[in-house]
Amino acid sequence: MAEKVLDIQNLKVEFDTHGGIVQAVRGVSYSVEKGKTLAVVGESGCGKSVTVQSIMGLIPKPPGRVTQGKALLNGVDLLSLSDKESRQYRGRDIGMIFQDAMSSLNPTMTVGEQIAETLQIHKGMSKQDALKKAVNLLDLTRIPEAHKRIKQYPFEFSGGMLQRAMIAMSIACKPQVLIADEPTTALDVTVQDQVLELMKDLQREEGMAIILITHDLGVVAKMADDVAVMYAGEIVESGTVDEVFYKSAHPYTLGLKSAMPSMERNSHTGLVSIDGTPPDLFNPPQGCAYTARCPAAMKLCRSRKVEIFSSESGHRSQCWLHHKEAPVSVTAPINRFSGAEV
Repeated sequence: MAEKVLDIQNLKVEFDTHGGIVQAVRGVSYSVEKGKTLAVVGESGCGKSVTVQSIMGLIPKPPGRVTQGKALLNGVDLLSLSDKESRQYRGRDIGMIFQDAMSSLNPTMTVGEQIAETLQIHKGMSKQDALKKAVNLLDLTRIPEAHKRIKQYPFEFSGGMLQRAMIAMSIACKPQVLIADEPTTALDVTVQDQVLELMKDLQREEGMAIILITHDLGVVAKMADDVAVMYAGEIVESGTVDEVFYKSAHPYTLGLKSAMPSMERNSHTGLVSIDGTPPDLFNPPQGCAYTARCPAAMKLCRSRKVEIFSSESGHRSQCWLHHKEAPVSVTAPINRFSGAEV
């Protein structure tokens, strides 16, 4: 049996707003194994970042709150810990690379001081020793002249260097799980490839589990071992990267693939967009949240909560098209699963 480092079970997160209660995360479950990469994909607003921020204790309370679920880090439920206890794990056992490195770093502290601070808090190192270690970490992330760079401020770094500095900070204590929230946003293609290769190298060296949050299916294909597809605060499909890409089991996944640029498409074919908009999470639909946008929707989809269908290999999909009495999909060949887990 593979070793699950982080196991999220039936997580639900809500936010109080002037318009009512937003059900941002609605029963999300996924896990990541040691030395493996799990990619979480889906359009903006589907709950990808809120899920990981909630297990890190980073959502503002109020207006946010976790109403249900567990997040087990080697058997320890992070959601049951006090703020003081949670800080002992955050940064030491579970690290995070934030989406916008410039806004995530303190502009009044040097880059070296910010990396050293993590080591001083979690490892009890002196400032001098922590700064020496910070130089080694910047070297590890392939930032040139690291001994000079630690004395510089974030505004003196380029976008790619800021992302590398964020990686250095997040791996300083050799965490068991590294969460990368859109780590290549706003980077050019060359720098993006370098950052992804760096993450893969560090994973091989340290044996970290990685949760990669992204919109880019090309990045998923390059980095991931397993994939979880999110829509409207739920996981609608999960499986290995090959299963999700080549045996797509949910119409939303098929829609995402159709929207990808491809060498096989010519200028006349173009990209196929997903019509419509995501549902209102102030009042989520009773049935499948994708019904209003799905070209294969049935009457059942609107009124009844979808069961989770699973193949023998563990490939899972939350779609009524896998029911034995469902008609054949009109959008693409979807492999029928034999059983269902309620």
